[in-house]
Amino acid sequence: MQSMTLEQLRTASEAGGVVGVTLKGQGGVFFVQIDTRNGACSVLTKAHSSEPRRFGNPATALNVLREVGITIGQFDASEWNPDEREPAPGTRDRAEALRKAHEAAAYNDWLAAEIQEAIDDPRPSLPHDDVMARLEVRATRHQAARGKHS
Repeated sequence: MQSMTLEQLRTASEAGGVVGVTLKGQGGVFFVQIDTRNGACSVLTKAHSSEPRRFGNPATALNVLREVGITIGQFDASEWNPDEREPAPGTRDRAEALRKAHEAAAYNDWLAAEIQEAIDDPRPSLPHDDVMARLEVRATRHQAARGKHS
């Protein structure tokens, strides 16, 4: 089977060299199979390689064909299995990145509010050493109380 880029398909279609196209499901994806006037059968490929162009959604393939000027064709889903669909490239990674960005933004908002609340607090500031000394007394008291109950 030969390969044909989108631009080659456009040119062949405008010149009347395309007899028909079939949107063919295979596994979890769809390919565009092209029948030409000279009897050759080609597959739509990526622009700069001979790798077949894969469509996870047949509607996307139909839109591409319509933009080229091909509005009539065949559909073959006999070998298509929706359970074998491949996740869209980067979708899972992108969703994870967006989730982390939202979490970070929420944390930044919370932290900014906490800082502003501390700045706006009218009570006098306490020196760090005083706060640490108070925490040490509390920790010692809790350890002693835990030892009595054991």
